[in-house]
Formats: sequence, structure tokens, C-alpha cells
Amino acid sequence: MKFLSLAVSTLISCALAAPTELERRQMTANDLTSGSCKKVTLIFARASTEPGNMGMSMGPAVCSGLKAKLGAGSVACQGVGGPYSAGLMDNVAPAGTTAGAINEAIRMFQMAHTKCPQSTIVAGGYSQGTAVMMNAISKLDETVRSKVAGVVLFGYTKNAQQKSGIPNYPKDKVKVFCAASDGVCGGMLLVTAGHFAYLMDGSGTQATNFLLSKIKS
Repeated sequence: MKFLSLAVSTLISCALAAPTELERRQMTANDLTSGSCKKVTLIFARASTEPGNMGMSMGPAVCSGLKAKLGAGSVACQGVGGPYSAGLMDNVAPAGTTAGAINEAIRMFQMAHTKCPQSTIVAGGYSQGTAVMMNAISKLDETVRSKVAGVVLFGYTKNAQQKSGIPNYPKDKVKVFCAASDGVCGGMLLVTAGHFAYLMDGSGTQATNFLLSKIKS
């Protein structure tokens, strides 16, 4: 397993350069834990080293995309925080992240199901956040897992191992964004320039449209 030098600083600089002011304000989102129920609930796990609980790149991009399409009053965005510190070296754990991070994501899904039973749940993750989501969703009780309408994964660190899917979850409900130049997607933690391309290559819009199609279906 290998990380290229300056990977962390590259991620931060790329993310800082592109988000809108709205997206910067959404680096932390607790609409589920602290707000009222909405028609749609997005649960997102950020990439390693990203701030807040949504990060400053794909999490805010998908959140703002859904709110733009469905209306801000119809979408609750919730980041996975607390025990999920998004530490860089947590990537090398067998699960691709920590048990605490996985359990916190599970707690968010369970809360969405019990607190807002009429809400449609969608989810996403970027880099280490994809491992958080993969593990959490695969471990959910079937009753809760069946409420998750769609999942988007950017730079999926377990993409090769899981064959672009999530265990125990329908493959047609998963959309993986893995650039050909993203070394992380090939089964090793090889961080290349392609791993930082998703915010600027239209993946956020494609992910939003995919989730919208699953919400409507």
C-alpha cells in the first residue's frame, strides 16, 4: 500500500479552489441530528483529512445539487462525524477505515430510519468515506438497508475488491465514480492525480442526477 507524497496537500488545495461559498458553508451538516425531517435525507462520509463532517468537496457538492433540484426545504444533509476522524492512516486498516467510523455511519442510517420513517435515504462517500459507507451499508439490518434508495461513491478505495458494488446491497442502486487515472480504484492505496479530479470533472452533477433518479423511482 502506498500514498504518493503531497497527497493530503493536493486534496486540500484542489478542494479549496473549486467549491462555491454555499458549499464551503456546508462543510458541516447536521440536518438529521439537529433539524426536522425532510422528504430526502443524504448521509455522506468525507475523504481523509477533509474538515467538518461533510468535507469541502464531494459532500457539499452533492448536498447542494440535491437541494438545488428538490428545494432546500426538502433535503436534509448529514455528515458522518464524531468517531469518524477521517485520519489518513486509518485507510490501511483491513476494513479501509475504523470500526468507530463504521458504527457512527450505521447510527446515522438507523437514526434516519427511526426519526424520519417517511424520508427517502440516499448516501455517498469520497475516498476513505467510501469504505465507511461500504462497510456500514453492508452491515445494516435489512429493514433499514431497504430504505436506502441509492449510493454514490467517489474514488472507491474498495472498488476492485468489491467489484464496484456493496455487499448485501443491490448493485443497480450504486454509482461508482472511479477515474481511469485514479490509482486508488485498482485495489491498492495508490493516490494519483486522478483521485482528486471528481469535483471538477462533472461527477458531482452526475451523482446528483443518479440519486434523483433513484429517489423518483
